[in-house]
Amino acid sequence: MIDPEVGFTSDVIRDPKRFVGRTELVRSCIKALNSPLGLIAVYGKRGVGKSSLLRQIQQMALGDHTLVQHAGLMHEMPDKPRSYLTVYYSCDTMITTGEQLLSRLCNDQDDEDGLLRLVPNDGKEIVEFNRTKEVGVGADLKVVNWGTKGIESSKYARVVPGDTAQTFRNFVNSIVTHQVKKRLHRDAILILLDEFDVIKHKTDLGSVIKSMSSPDVKFGICGIGHDLVDLVEDHASVERLLEQGAIHVKPMPHAEALGILERAERLFSDRMRFEDDVKSQIIEISEGYPYFVQLIGKECVTKANEQNADIISKDIYASVLDDIKTGQSFPTLEGAYQRAIGNSEGRQLLLHLLADQPEENAVFDEDVGRVFLRQVRKEAEDLDIQYLDQLLPRLLDAKYGPALTRLPEKPGIYEFPNPVFRLYVRLRHF
Repeated sequence: MIDPEVGFTSDVIRDPKRFVGRTELVRSCIKALNSPLGLIAVYGKRGVGKSSLLRQIQQMALGDHTLVQHAGLMHEMPDKPRSYLTVYYSCDTMITTGEQLLSRLCNDQDDEDGLLRLVPNDGKEIVEFNRTKEVGVGADLKVVNWGTKGIESSKYARVVPGDTAQTFRNFVNSIVTHQVKKRLHRDAILILLDEFDVIKHKTDLGSVIKSMSSPDVKFGICGIGHDLVDLVEDHASVERLLEQGAIHVKPMPHAEALGILERAERLFSDRMRFEDDVKSQIIEISEGYPYFVQLIGKECVTKANEQNADIISKDIYASVLDDIKTGQSFPTLEGAYQRAIGNSEGRQLLLHLLADQPEENAVFDEDVGRVFLRQVRKEAEDLDIQYLDQLLPRLLDAKYGPALTRLPEKPGIYEFPNPVFRLYVRLRHF
């Protein structure tokens, strides 16, 4: 039995040895991290690997340049790369405002990535924490005990009741003064905010980022967005910070996506291999989305285990596709599919017609796949789908996904906010 997780994962990739391709993005990360000023903004559609790239940015910031070496870009590194202390926080839908996010940061007690672990406090002392041995790769610093030697923490990390933003500033300033500069001799603190786009009301967050960004404090935000306006909409001048920090993550070229399968074979120590034709077909249906490559790869290994095989042949791959067509694989995607269609066969057919429509690319963003309702009306009539406009609202309703979102350019233009879901619908039988 081969553990599929050895070669494939649907989780965020933290280990640079498992990170595949993305040479141009790595080059952009080098520039962004070594710029004394500026905001890092990683953006793109779901399933393209944004969070994995953000974790690689963290490792590079901590001084682990394994990914840079694998990409053959060490010659582009400065003689003295900037080094950071890092904070990493993944937002969730329960955070609705900027103030709530700052409050979470000020109270997060995560001992690997939290802001609070770095704040000087009574009776604490800082010690080196080797991330390589305990959590994977890179080197970070963890506060275990702050030996004061006359330092009064109240002067440096004061909580201001009723003013979350000022408390956050005080915490960050105390870290810069006593940890970044005096004790650890780093260049700056890097605060990385993943899933930033889920925050509905970003009021004043842009102002905080703009006013605090300096050679000592750098922010990195990551989220879904057609362009950076979606991520920094509340403060126009933030865009000036993005000259060297805007990193657009797009679907992978086929050659890089193929590298995911080849890397998995090496991780399996060649105890599980894919036939070349199967690799090509997986890459073709995944359309450059590494998350979907990982999902399909994992299913293939599981199916091979069931058949006691060590080569993933066309027959095994066909069996995997049959399971997908009948909804027996990928329960999360299948659940989204069932919520979207409800009990309506007409809505199910409409969803498939839209998913199968050839993608059109918006001028401002190469990977935005738009679909047009008018282009499926004739085919819908031929399939006897009645009341098309009455079937559509559920597909747009957030309570049921949404499977589609309406684009503001012109009436009748939509897109699948989750392109991996669109790929799944294409494979799913109706």
